[in-house]
Amino acid sequence: MSGWRATALVVVLAAVGAAGTLAVAAVQGMGGDLVDIAAYIVPALLVTALATAIARPLLVRASMHARLTAVATVGAAVALVNLFVLARTMFVSNHDATLVGVLLLYSLGAGAGAALVVARISTAAVDRLAGTARALGEGDLDARVGELEAGPELRTLAGTLDEMARRLQTAQERERQVEAVRRDLVTAVSHDLRTPLSSLRAMVEAIDEGVVDDVPSLQRYAVEMRRSVNQLVAMVDDLFELVQLDAGAIEAETERARLDEIVRSALATVELQAEEKRLSLVSNLEAAAADAPCSPRLARVLQNLLVNAVRHTPVDGTVRLDARRLPAGLELTVEDTGEGIAPQHLGRVFEPFFRADPSRSGPGAGLGLALARRIVEALGGRIEAESEPAQGSRFAVLLPLG
Repeated sequence: MSGWRATALVVVLAAVGAAGTLAVAAVQGMGGDLVDIAAYIVPALLVTALATAIARPLLVRASMHARLTAVATVGAAVALVNLFVLARTMFVSNHDATLVGVLLLYSLGAGAGAALVVARISTAAVDRLAGTARALGEGDLDARVGELEAGPELRTLAGTLDEMARRLQTAQERERQVEAVRRDLVTAVSHDLRTPLSSLRAMVEAIDEGVVDDVPSLQRYAVEMRRSVNQLVAMVDDLFELVQLDAGAIEAETERARLDEIVRSALATVELQAEEKRLSLVSNLEAAAADAPCSPRLARVLQNLLVNAVRHTPVDGTVRLDARRLPAGLELTVEDTGEGIAPQHLGRVFEPFFRADPSRSGPGAGLGLALARRIVEALGGRIEAESEPAQGSRFAVLLPLG
């Protein structure tokens, strides 16, 4: 509130009090004294307005203790001055004036003491708020105000400050996680890019320098170069899709595909690798699930799960894909008879860039399962993994229908 508005409010309240005094005097049958009473009240009203205008800038810069004490003191002082004037004009007897004056002096002390107590409580609360805000500004996001023994306004402010600190802490933790993922990305990609790029460079230099010039060797080099390029393309595709998912690229989709078409497309991507390892690819789709409408992105999920299963299943093993319709939705499972996953690694298989192979000698950057989980969760479903070392692994995807 601006200065002139505050002063005007005080004058209005004082005027209301003056009008009330005159009304009481009239009711009490003191009509003949109304002019005398008004003669004292009007100057007092003007003095009140002047004192308010002078005191306001001083009180604005004063402490809370001083302001509350001043308010209590002014109220008692005004009452004492009024009593003195009434006694001098013979409206009140000297005996009664002395008695009321003593009571007013007591009220002054009690009011000032109460003001100091209230001010101390409020000041302590404000100090805690200021200290917490200062700690937060210095980077201590664990700082909290906690419960305050103060009025509802200060308690609300404390709760707001604590909630802000909690959100800042959450945002900082999320930023740290993003930074950790970024460092892992740089490390993983730089490592995994080095192998195919080094292979490509060596073969290109051998051809360019004429070290290899016979047709059989050139054909073999072409096959190896294509394999390295495909590996690079797959890695870049995984990274691109991972960034899209992180940016919230999966939104409400209207495009749908039949589940049996999605399964055939996913199986086709691993048929060649399965033949090379003499693996049995088995699929079983229940009739109720075969024609279920699904997001086309499900093909990428099944492809990643199948690639992972084929990669970790030894020669003459089996990879199985099943689908069935449940009351909760559509369940798809990919099982293999591979090497399995160690218990200490099972909980981390969906983390980006995680691979149980410490040497990182295998293809890929460890993004396949992470992508599968991101897509499934974006589609409103969930994905789970079970495994027994040396027995095989089972990945289950549950998606809502609709």
